[in-house]
Amino acid sequence: MGKVIFWIVVIFAVLTCLRLYNLGQQKRQARKDKAAPKRPESMVRCARCGVYLPRSEALLIGGTLRCHEKECA
Repeated sequence: MGKVIFWIVVIFAVLTCLRLYNLGQQKRQARKDKAAPKRPESMVRCARCGVYLPRSEALLIGGTLRCHEKECA
């Protein structure tokens, strides 16, 4: 009976250590993400429909910026 209780305590201790380690990793990652803020992207206006969209999603067609053909009404 003593061996069973010993192993239960050991397993509980290992699981607790793993949980604390994982929590520490999550906190470090959150701090890392917070420390390096992402630069906001400039918005452009579609020449055809007038919708504003991020510059990276705009298409340059005929010298004007446009949204995707499917989305542009």
